[in-house]
This record gives sequence, structure tokens and C-alpha cells, in this order.
Amino acid sequence: MELVLDTITTAYGNTVAVEDVSFTVLPGQVVALIGPNGSGKSTLIKTIATILKPLRGSITIDGLDIARMHPIDLASRIGYVPQQYTYTLYSTVMETVLLGRRPYIKWSVSDEELSRVQRALEAVDMAGSAGRFMDQLSGGERQKVFIARALAQEPALYLFDEPTSALDIRHQLGVMETLRILGTSRGATVIVALHDLNLAYRYADRVVIMDQGRLVAAGKPQDVLTPDCIRSVYGVETVFVTNEHGEFILPVRG
Repeated sequence: MELVLDTITTAYGNTVAVEDVSFTVLPGQVVALIGPNGSGKSTLIKTIATILKPLRGSITIDGLDIARMHPIDLASRIGYVPQQYTYTLYSTVMETVLLGRRPYIKWSVSDEELSRVQRALEAVDMAGSAGRFMDQLSGGERQKVFIARALAQEPALYLFDEPTSALDIRHQLGVMETLRILGTSRGATVIVALHDLNLAYRYADRVVIMDQGRLVAAGKPQDVLTPDCIRSVYGVETVFVTNEHGEFILPVRG
């Protein structure tokens, strides 16, 4: 699925949060959206998810303007995991993830639908918690449940807004491996907002860097995540360290 953003501008009241952002994401690509706090990452993801309406510009999926698409059609095409989420305290993990299949379920829940939910829970290491209530979970566990709900939805486009923020290191890597598989094995398009530059450098096909609501650079991680660019956007000096496990970004001073 090809996603095209053309001069997107989004505002909160009179305050412009994203201005004239354009880029294209191809099928199977994992795109890391990075930038300092307040750079417009979450606003842009909410705009793509149609939660916010842009002041100007257009967003198309395979040539179709999402502003003209039916909500049910959008729900089957776009999976969105926000930073902050609401949930019913007394719903179980299984019931919460099953909501991801809502665009496809007609009258009853089939064994196939339950199998898809089970696979999604297994992907985030939460299958053993299917019967637990949401209010019994930690913040990190709840985050994994909502990631599983998006996986169960099986859309063509996944939008993740800082999905690793509440997770420990092991589960951060596990989630990023899962997102990588969505692109390579399922051919899904993935956009993920991240703060960790090394996760972006390691797992993304392309990196989109934003600052103060504007697009600064977009391209392959090794082309745009350079010491000069990082210094310009973040005000931090970095060096690149290479060992048997790969290349890593090391901040050395602010």
C-alpha cells in the first residue's frame, strides 16, 4: 500500500503544529518518524489516522483520498496505536484485542477470528494474559495489548505513536522486531514515532525527521541520521560506534 502526504498542514486553533509536510511511503516499508518533543510527530500521525483534519494538503492511500473514504473502509485499512489510550476497566485482554477485528466481524465471533487474536497476543508476549482484566495490567502490559489489537486488525497501514515508551529493553526490541516483520513478511506499510535514534537507525527502512512542525530530512537512516543533522535538530553531539553487532549512535555531549 502506497501512502502519499502532500503539503499537509495541521493546527490546533490558531497554532500550526505541522506545516507543509510531504513524503511518500511505499508498501512494505517501515518508516521511523523522529524529532524532539513538540516537533509535530504525534500531530502528523493523528492527521494520517483522520483523528485530526488538516487545514490544507491531502493524504492518499493507493491514490484514494482518505478524506473521501468511508469510516468502515478506513478502519480496515489503518491501524492506529496512540500514546494515550482509553479502555474499559472490566474488559479482558482477549475482548480488548478482539475489538481490532470489529471491521470484519458480522454476527458472531468465529474460531478463525479468535485464532487471529491469539496470534496477535503471542506476537507481543501476552497470550498468557488473555483472561486478565485490563485494570490488572501494568502500563507496559496495557501498551502491548493495544499493539496486539492493531496487529489483530491486519490493516495495510499501521500507525504507532511511541509504542516502546513504556516498555523495558527486551520488549522494546520485541515490538520493533514485530514491526519489521509486518513490513518484510506481510508487506504492510508501517509508520512509527520514536525517540530512540538507535531503534530508528536499526529497524527503519526510511527515517523522517521533523523539527518545529516541519520536515527536516527524509531518507535512508544512514543518509539522514548524521552527526550534523542530529546536532542541528537535537543540539547534541554524537559519534557512531561500530562493533560486531552493528553501528550505533552514541551521544557524547549536549
